[in-house]
Amino acid sequence: MIQIFSTFEHSTNLELAIRSLEKCGIDIENIFAVPLTNRKTERKMFDSIHRSDGISLISTGAILGTALAVIGASVGFKLAWGPIYWGLIGTGAGFILGLLIDLFYYKVIKKQQRLLRGKNSEVILIVECEENTSDLVEDILWHHFALGTARIMPS
Repeated sequence: MIQIFSTFEHSTNLELAIRSLEKCGIDIENIFAVPLTNRKTERKMFDSIHRSDGISLISTGAILGTALAVIGASVGFKLAWGPIYWGLIGTGAGFILGLLIDLFYYKVIKKQQRLLRGKNSEVILIVECEENTSDLVEDILWHHFALGTARIMPS
């Protein structure tokens, strides 16, 4: 016996896939559908010591802070407060500007891309079948728009 795991969106295609599997001789006792609970809350933007998602919010701030510090220091020779103060002002302004750019990018633009992309796995379908019908079962699942499949041979 082989187990075939597949993921689907919760739609009529899932129901049609189950009915097609039944018509091909797979018993309903060998078909198991598990609904998933998808994340409803947004991911946290700021990392902690124990958790990091690989997104750095300070890299753009550091780059802009450095660039504006150099510009502020060089222009500061002609201004009243001098190059050190204007370099520090440029550093702070650049860092805050970079941080705001990154926050806007990850909160607004990336969120819209995730929403437009859609296609969340909502149901896992597990089908237990004989080895000689596994190709047919997998073809039926792909025909009914499975998001992904995997085969496992129980030991």
